[in-house]
Amino acid sequence: MKSLICCILICYSFIAFSQTTDVDYVRANYQKKEIYVKMRDGVRLFTSIYLPKDSTKKYPIMLQRTPYSVAPYGDGKIKNSLGPSSELMRDGYIFVYQDVRGRWMSEGIFVEMRPHLDDKKNTTDIDESTDTYDTIDWLINNITNNSGKVGMWGISYPGFYASAGLMAGHPALVASSPQAPMADLWRDDSFHNGAFMLPHNFGFYPSFTNRTDDKPTQNFNKPFTYGTPDGYKYYLNLGPLKNSLKFTEHHGKDPYWQANLEHPNYDDFWKSHNILNHHKNIKHAVMIVGGWYDAEDLYGTFKTYKSVEEKNPGISNTFVVGPWVHGGWARGDGETLGNVNFGQKTSVYYRENIERKFFNYYLKGQGDNVFAEALMYETGTNKWRNFSEWPPKIAKEKDLYLLSNGKLSFDAPTEKKSFSEYISDPNKPVPSSDYITSGMPREYMVDDQRFASRRPDVLTFQTEVLEKDVTLAGNILANLKVSTTGTDADFIVKVIDVYPDDAKDNPNTEKKMKMSGYQQMIRSEAMRGKFRKSIENPVPFKPNKVEEVNFELQDILHTFQKGHRIMVQVQSTFFPIIDRNPQKFVPNIFYAEPSDFQSATHKIYHEKKNASSLKVRVME
Repeated sequence: MKSLICCILICYSFIAFSQTTDVDYVRANYQKKEIYVKMRDGVRLFTSIYLPKDSTKKYPIMLQRTPYSVAPYGDGKIKNSLGPSSELMRDGYIFVYQDVRGRWMSEGIFVEMRPHLDDKKNTTDIDESTDTYDTIDWLINNITNNSGKVGMWGISYPGFYASAGLMAGHPALVASSPQAPMADLWRDDSFHNGAFMLPHNFGFYPSFTNRTDDKPTQNFNKPFTYGTPDGYKYYLNLGPLKNSLKFTEHHGKDPYWQANLEHPNYDDFWKSHNILNHHKNIKHAVMIVGGWYDAEDLYGTFKTYKSVEEKNPGISNTFVVGPWVHGGWARGDGETLGNVNFGQKTSVYYRENIERKFFNYYLKGQGDNVFAEALMYETGTNKWRNFSEWPPKIAKEKDLYLLSNGKLSFDAPTEKKSFSEYISDPNKPVPSSDYITSGMPREYMVDDQRFASRRPDVLTFQTEVLEKDVTLAGNILANLKVSTTGTDADFIVKVIDVYPDDAKDNPNTEKKMKMSGYQQMIRSEAMRGKFRKSIENPVPFKPNKVEEVNFELQDILHTFQKGHRIMVQVQSTFFPIIDRNPQKFVPNIFYAEPSDFQSATHKIYHEKKNASSLKVRVME
């Protein structure tokens, strides 16, 4: 959701075909109509309709509801491309874009991830599912030459609206594809297990919040000026996040930004916005899409699939995950990310052979329903795989143990007393990358971690050189036994693929980088320690007491190849991607004082009585 560049790219549907070719096609084959569609409570939503000029045929409708604007507005002004892909645009559809309630040119008041109402007490109660229903009903009954079938799609925030639209229940809605859908902000865009995603949110809201009233507008918000490209320096100098409220033109007047600061715990505010509890009574075909390297809505991708699957047995619910960043399947070719090369044009394959066929089958009756339950791209070996369920049942759970002397093994520790320790200083945090950036770089999830493994405040554990391939499929559960001299701490766990010393550079490898010994991050996650027992009611650590810190790292499908090593890193700062924990228990970290930020010594135990491990699923 919260990457301005991604939002703009998604809004204007930049994809593999050239912009000139697409815009010429749109101009030659489509005419735009702008109208207001009235909802059941009388609020009108601005809707932009692109109609094929050839009126001799009937066309299905593709609908996207978005908070990111249906721009460009006005007669004669058209989008550069239409639909989820250039390929699908040429297959003959009516494309409809709508500004959601309270955004841009639509009436009403915007509510971030508007809570879903399972029990609507009267005919004017609204949520995003009712706005979807009312929109579809108007389109079917008022647009000429429509076939009576509607599909929905959306990436990120529009993915949330596609997800909420699953429960619309309109009989004309026959296919939906929530892609990287937001699902629960406390676990996705805003927080990861209580750890705040700092530059992601700090940079998003100034660009997003152009109105908080019911007055339609086409005006963008004034850009926020950092004054430096160095995010590490900027956020360290900013200090506690309460200081952001001094920016009266942006964060200081933004109710959506302030909601994050006012609700650090998983309270009723966040619970009410969680769409995952409501995916019931879905009758039509669904396709959930996401990327292994989505830094924004990875949680939403996997949990939305699981939610739809569990609550709606028997429906067609296809799951697609590829080696992509946030929205990467909708643009570019998907062959590379940072220094990593995937060996094929994965995004092009998806658009042509998966997404296009899905919508054409359900909306046009073309082709065959040959979709596997889960179409997943296996990284490491770089190949597409089909599964009848996700995670695959053939993947068996095993414990991967952290051991003394930096060892990592499937064999449990035998020592009676053993631990590794490090001093974490929130005033000198571990950088989240070794290059200068003010935001959250899209490639950070595959970055080389050698810079981190060389620091004394990062613990590193690795296996011996693998004698055979090891494929992990599914989620990973970190089970740490820790102690700290402080009263709070974050714990960040990273799973890494260590390349052999004779690894060759890829064509896309940066000039100053070598793939020899490359430590590619495969998955990482953070846990704010005070939430280890309850995400609703945080509690401090008792200094020097051994305690459990357990949390989930999202799914992977990755083969650590023969000759490689598996590495795990543990650290307590990952800055500025994750905000700093003072390491002194403060009920609301955002309002901590500078003096609260203190050094502490953390111990990770790897002894028989207190074994730290990762529970992984190994494909046998």
